[in-house]
Amino acid sequence: MEGDHYRLAFDKPETWSQKYNLVWDRLLGLNLFPPEVARKEIAFYLTKQNSYGLPLDNRRDYTKLDWILWDSHHGGEAGDFEKLVGPAWGFANDSRAACP
Repeated sequence: MEGDHYRLAFDKPETWSQKYNLVWDRLLGLNLFPPEVARKEIAFYLTKQNSYGLPLDNRRDYTKLDWILWDSHHGGEAGDFEKLVGPAWGFANDSRAACP
């Protein structure tokens, strides 16, 4: 753990990554991780958002919409879903269609 978030890897200080697989812990009812882990991650992610979405991790700016959608279901504060998905929706809405 790195204070306000969890690292990309245990041996990599000052790193972070989307913990998208936490969604399966919640959906399958496995309860391997306490809810505080997901809430902490969501709060941290909201500080790392770019104009068109949350990067996969600290190494690059690109993202994956499926990971953002999975992360948005971690059960953070009210409105966190919209805050995480909104920038990705903005990208889709602002982008020109590939076909005429």
